[in-house]
Amino acid sequence: MSWDDKDDNTTYNVVKNHEEQYSIWPVDKEIPLGWKSVGKSGKKDECLAYIKEVWTDMRPLSLRKKMEEAA
Repeated sequence: MSWDDKDDNTTYNVVKNHEEQYSIWPVDKEIPLGWKSVGKSGKKDECLAYIKEVWTDMRPLSLRKKMEEAA
């Protein structure tokens, strides 16, 4: 954790895009187009821990589908 993170009192939303890629976004900012909240919010470390737990396959959804079709 960097010194910036220690002073970060921001609350974040965990967001996901159509390719099932995750990120965090401050709750007081409008979520960008193409992203939606997954219903988890909290401090940065909490949100990143959640993402680490649920995002077990880093490949974009479109690539996973193509690989399944080819199998």
